[in-house]
Amino acid sequence: MEQHDLNHEFPEYRDQIHTMKMSSGRFSRLFDEYHEVNRHVVRVEVNAELATDFELEDLKKRRLQLKDALYELLKGASVN
Repeated sequence: MEQHDLNHEFPEYRDQIHTMKMSSGRFSRLFDEYHEVNRHVVRVEVNAELATDFELEDLKKRRLQLKDALYELLKGASVN
Protein backbone atom coordinates (compact mmCIF):
# COMPACT_ATOMS: atom_id res chain seq x y z
CA MET A 1 0.00 0.00 0.00
CA GLU A 2 1.26 3.44 -0.92
CA GLN A 3 2.32 5.80 1.89
CA HIS A 4 0.48 9.13 1.89
CA ASP A 5 1.74 10.77 5.07
CA LEU A 6 3.23 14.20 4.39
CA ASN A 7 6.82 13.14 5.08
CA HIS A 8 6.53 10.62 2.24
CA GLU A 9 4.64 13.04 0.00
CA PHE A 10 7.06 15.95 0.54
CA PRO A 11 10.40 14.56 1.82
CA GLU A 12 12.19 17.76 0.77
CA TYR A 13 10.00 19.71 3.23
CA ARG A 14 10.42 17.36 6.22
CA ASP A 15 12.03 19.96 8.52
CA GLN A 16 9.73 22.72 7.34
CA ILE A 17 6.65 20.57 8.00
CA HIS A 18 7.74 20.13 11.60
CA THR A 19 8.48 23.85 12.03
CA MET A 20 5.18 24.91 10.50
CA LYS A 21 3.20 22.44 12.62
CA MET A 22 4.60 24.24 15.67
CA SER A 23 4.31 27.82 14.41
CA SER A 24 1.26 28.03 12.13
CA GLY A 25 -2.21 27.35 13.47
CA ARG A 26 -3.66 27.10 9.97
CA PHE A 27 -0.98 24.65 8.81
CA SER A 28 -1.40 22.59 11.97
CA ARG A 29 -5.20 22.35 11.52
CA LEU A 30 -4.87 21.36 7.85
CA PHE A 31 -2.11 18.88 8.76
CA ASP A 32 -4.31 17.23 11.40
CA GLU A 33 -7.30 17.07 9.06
CA TYR A 34 -5.14 15.64 6.26
CA HIS A 35 -3.90 12.84 8.50
CA GLU A 36 -7.38 12.14 9.85
CA VAL A 37 -8.77 11.79 6.31
CA ASN A 38 -5.75 9.71 5.26
CA ARG A 39 -6.24 7.31 8.20
CA HIS A 40 -9.90 6.98 7.23
CA VAL A 41 -8.95 6.15 3.61
CA VAL A 42 -6.44 3.53 4.76
CA ARG A 43 -8.96 1.91 7.09
CA VAL A 44 -11.46 1.63 4.22
CA GLU A 45 -8.82 0.26 1.86
CA VAL A 46 -7.78 -2.48 4.29
CA ASN A 47 -11.43 -3.33 4.96
CA ALA A 48 -11.26 -2.30 8.62
CA GLU A 49 -14.05 0.18 7.93
CA LEU A 50 -16.94 0.11 5.50
CA ALA A 51 -17.59 2.78 2.89
CA THR A 52 -19.18 2.92 -0.51
CA ASP A 53 -17.05 3.56 -3.57
CA PHE A 54 -18.57 7.04 -3.71
CA GLU A 55 -17.62 7.76 -0.09
CA LEU A 56 -14.07 6.51 -0.66
CA GLU A 57 -13.74 8.65 -3.76
CA ASP A 58 -14.91 11.71 -1.78
CA LEU A 59 -12.37 10.97 0.96
CA LYS A 60 -9.58 10.69 -1.59
CA LYS A 61 -10.64 13.98 -3.20
CA ARG A 62 -10.64 15.71 0.19
CA ARG A 63 -7.19 14.28 0.96
CA LEU A 64 -5.90 15.68 -2.33
CA GLN A 65 -7.43 19.12 -1.64
CA LEU A 66 -5.79 19.21 1.78
CA LYS A 67 -2.46 18.07 0.35
CA ASP A 68 -2.60 20.82 -2.26
CA ALA A 69 -3.38 23.45 0.39
CA LEU A 70 -0.54 22.24 2.60
CA TYR A 71 1.86 22.24 -0.34
CA GLU A 72 0.94 25.84 -1.18
CA LEU A 73 1.65 26.86 2.42
CA LEU A 74 4.98 25.02 2.37
CA LYS A 75 6.00 26.63 -0.93
CA GLY A 76 4.98 30.08 0.29
CA ALA A 77 6.94 29.71 3.49
CA SER A 78 10.08 28.50 1.69
CA VAL A 79 10.07 31.62 -0.51
CA ASN A 80 10.09 33.97 2.51
